[in-house]
Amino acid sequence: MGRRHHFHIDHDGHSVSATVQTGHTAVVEVLVDGKETGHATTHDDHPVTVHVELPTDPPIQVSVRATPGPGVPRCIFEAPAIEPHIMSPRPY
Repeated sequence: MGRRHHFHIDHDGHSVSATVQTGHTAVVEVLVDGKETGHATTHDDHPVTVHVELPTDPPIQVSVRATPGPGVPRCIFEAPAIEPHIMSPRPY
């Protein structure tokens, strides 16, 4: 049975959250400012990248690279012109 792991980062005035549900098929959901803007599935511990847009003028393409395992899942936030950032885990 899988578990849900939550991650968060603030970027350019916007909230980006990711939920990784582990299991044989891992599910990754990405929310921007509280709205689901992308999701993906992957098998076992294979990494997956979810591409989303920040609602700026013009919109900015960003991505969340999720690694469901092995061990504790982790998420990396990637945006143009900055180094990738590790998203902070959330306890809820």
